Amino acid sequence: MKKLSARRRHPLAAVVVLLLALACTGGLYVLLAPTSKAQADETAQSLAIDEGKKLYAVGCASCHGTGGQGTTDGPSLVGVGAAAVDFQVGTGRMPAQQPGAQVPKKKVIYTQAEIDQLAAYISSLGAGPNVPTEAQYGPEGADIAKGGELFRTNCAQCHNFTGKGGALTHGKFAPDLEGVDPKHIYEAMQTGPQNMPSFPDTTLSEQNKKDIIAYLDAVNGDDTESPGGLELGGLGPVSEGLFGWIFGLGALIAVAVWVAARTAKAKKS
Repeated sequence: MKKLSARRRHPLAAVVVLLLALACTGGLYVLLAPTSKAQADETAQSLAIDEGKKLYAVGCASCHGTGGQGTTDGPSLVGVGAAAVDFQVGTGRMPAQQPGAQVPKKKVIYTQAEIDQLAAYISSLGAGPNVPTEAQYGPEGADIAKGGELFRTNCAQCHNFTGKGGALTHGKFAPDLEGVDPKHIYEAMQTGPQNMPSFPDTTLSEQNKKDIIAYLDAVNGDDTESPGGLELGGLGPVSEGLFGWIFGLGALIAVAVWVAARTAKAKKS
């Protein structure tokens, strides 16, 4: 008893007890405390990458290579980012049915959850543009007039003035933008799919992209009507004006010739 009492009175006894108590408390906290949000997000991201890698191996690796390095049948996916995957797979363009001048839009075969997993895996191969949020492509705060100006300057050469699309060289084409999800339009501007040039934020800012999307929605909305009558496919004022001059003026000349001929015939008789 004297020995035990002496140990209790030792100067380091209190320090040892405190350290043991802290160690026990810390161990219990690690075992029983809920996982932090950062750890949960990291775990979810890791699982998404693993699932995306499995999907990639089945549906994409034959053309783009087992590690996304690209092959003769498909380009490298390193650094394209999640936005490119969300656009290409979310519009059904990928996986491609067959090679060609341009891969057309078709029925989507993956769910959005699977697309997100594929995007997570491709993003893990190299940094690239992220999938935009609704705040980035939504109509709030957009300038439609400015969007029209930007669209006519940067996009109308291929998509024509109202986004109706048009033919390009060597079997390529600019698709019709009517009814396209605003998120996919934003992603296309970010990533430049196929024959389209990319417009990063250094070229067209986030606000510029929002303005363009708002303009397209304004001219191609469900309640949009052409105030001038027949819109001739939305080809633009120059093309439609030329059409009016050739066919409208031509019809007037034909009527005038016919009237003059009838008048001359009537005088002779």
